[in-house]
Amino acid sequence: MQKSTRSPLTGKDVAGAGMFLLSANLLFAAVGAGIGALFGAALALGIIGFLIGFLVGIYLVIRRFRGY
Repeated sequence: MQKSTRSPLTGKDVAGAGMFLLSANLLFAAVGAGIGALFGAALALGIIGFLIGFLVGIYLVIRRFRGY
């Protein structure tokens, strides 16, 4: 197994991870609510979009910070 040559995580890295999570949550919730508004189910699809956004946000953080 290779040893990582990266420096340890800083507060800026942690803030970036939080922004990935928040951005994905808000983006997917907005898309879900927008699609739901067309079909009369804005709240339900907004919540589903938020949950999908949470999973996508976790995926983005794992991809970005893998190896630390």
